[in-house]
Amino acid sequence: MAAAALSRVLGPRGPVITLVESDEIGIVGVGEATIPPIRTFNALLGLEEAAFVRNTQGTFKLGIEFVDWRRLGSRYFHPFGIFGHDFGIAPFEAVWRRQFRRGKAASLDAYSVCATAAAAGRFAPLPASGATMPMGYAFHFDAALYAQLLRKQAEAARVIRREGRVVDVAVRGTDGFVESITLANGECIAGDLFIDCSGFRALLLGEALRTPFEEWSRWLPNDRALAVPSANVGPPPPFTRSTARDAGWQWRIPLQHRTGNGYVFSSKYVSVDEATATLLAGLEGEPLAEPRLLSFQPGRRQACWVRNVVALGLAAGFLEPLESTSIHLIQAGIARLLEMLPTRACEPAQARRYNKLMAAEFDNIRDFLILHFHLTERNDTPYWNALRTMRVPASLAERLAIYRISGAVFREPDELFTKTSWLAVLNGQGAEALEEDPLALVIPDDQAVAGLARICASTAAAVRAMPNHEEFISAQVRANN
Repeated sequence: MAAAALSRVLGPRGPVITLVESDEIGIVGVGEATIPPIRTFNALLGLEEAAFVRNTQGTFKLGIEFVDWRRLGSRYFHPFGIFGHDFGIAPFEAVWRRQFRRGKAASLDAYSVCATAAAAGRFAPLPASGATMPMGYAFHFDAALYAQLLRKQAEAARVIRREGRVVDVAVRGTDGFVESITLANGECIAGDLFIDCSGFRALLLGEALRTPFEEWSRWLPNDRALAVPSANVGPPPPFTRSTARDAGWQWRIPLQHRTGNGYVFSSKYVSVDEATATLLAGLEGEPLAEPRLLSFQPGRRQACWVRNVVALGLAAGFLEPLESTSIHLIQAGIARLLEMLPTRACEPAQARRYNKLMAAEFDNIRDFLILHFHLTERNDTPYWNALRTMRVPASLAERLAIYRISGAVFREPDELFTKTSWLAVLNGQGAEALEEDPLALVIPDDQAVAGLARICASTAAAVRAMPNHEEFISAQVRANN
């Protein structure tokens, strides 16, 4: 992704870009679900959407369904896009909550095109669907095929690819900058700026420059994942499913040619053998391979940019894939690097700003992830009881306190997750507001009820006009093959 983006933006007159990869080193490859910002990144690269979906065996994603998270037997949907629309100064959620409590409004999902379409197995992007509200969507795809696609694009843009494993990193004594890397075949590659995409090891940022790692296992205790593909058993649904298990959660990600599955869990509460049995028992189709075990530590480096090294992906930090943010964090890092491309001097002020922004990105996503685990009624296993009763970060505690007073939902500037996301999870996990938002009283009840009914009706009509998901893929993607 970094090589493709830099070569695309800087063009043939830009600096020489060398991409070092090793076929000896496997890829994590569990991040096959994404969030809407990937569409902006793909547009930056000039990737035509139908060709992208076709070449990556992709499907479309309207959000995530959460099963058994609030309590056993419960389910709710976290949609992309928005819920309804505001009533002037009165936020939609305030008006909806007041009327829902009075029995005058439908459930929250009825006001979301994405949630309604997902439940119906339908998909079409606007304006084809005819909806009057924004519709967000992302993709499920084969991450290895995406990497191959971007590699071809990077090489076509004259990126120099070197096959090899890094065995040594040379650091200048005068200023602590990385001067060069040495590959297993003895080749030495010098550079002015190094982008560390070496995974959990963080060969440059972590090992060579000794940048400390801030671990978050006290809030996010999952440290293992088992991944396995399975055969499709029907048309691919246009959403990801996350099912809570006794010591973690299981994902289901539908692609055109297979379904991705995995169990993210805490080794403190369940053994690998038990987790494997749980994962296989929860598959809808026949497994196509043996489950693969991954180990990780949640958290981030205290700085992602140090001297002339910028870390991306797992080298910068890891947050479990519950909300499909791993690929987004890579692309956010690339976007901010493009905003602050350094000279050879690597101005420290640029690095400080980059690190501040990336730290905020990680921290905000961390809080949103913790919300899912902490805000639960489950106490049926030691794992869930510990998460339900843990002390959360002060930033998340403040959000919860504000919501529990009046149901107010807010979003900080540049924060990834929207009010829709926070509202969907807060409501879905059972958070209750003690009082009504005073702004809801600005709208007379009859006007509020009528307005909500119009939103509900237009949402339903838009979804009825959509083809089913598989038909859309066939007509818009496979037809161009």
